[in-house]
Amino acid sequence: MTKLEILVEEFAQNVAAQTEEIAQGSAAKGNRHAKRYIKAFDKLCTYGDAGRDALAELFTHPRADVRVMASAFLLRHRTAAAKAVLEEAVRGRGLAALEAQQTLTHWENGTWALDPG
Repeated sequence: MTKLEILVEEFAQNVAAQTEEIAQGSAAKGNRHAKRYIKAFDKLCTYGDAGRDALAELFTHPRADVRVMASAFLLRHRTAAAKAVLEEAVRGRGLAALEAQQTLTHWENGTWALDPG
C-alpha cells in the first residue's frame, strides 16, 4: 500500500468508527475518531492535489457515511463530483443523509470551510 492509500484507508476507517460510536451514544469517543480522520485529511493535503485526488476514491465507498464525509472535504477540489455524491445521499436516510444536507446547505450559503485551499 502506498502512503496515500494508507491515509485514505485511515480516513475511511475513522469516519466509520465515528458513526458507530455516535450510534452507540458515545459522542466523546466519536470525536476522537473525527480528530483522526481530520488528521488523515490534513496529511493528504500535504501531497497537494494528488492527496485530494486519492481521497476522491472514497466517492464510491460502500458506506454512505464515508462517501459523504469524503465529499464534504472535497467540495472545493472536486465540486461537481462531490455535490453529486451529496445530492444522492440526501435522498437516503439516517445520519449520512442529514450530514449531506447540512454540507450542501453550508456550501450554498457560503459557510463551508473544510478545505479552504
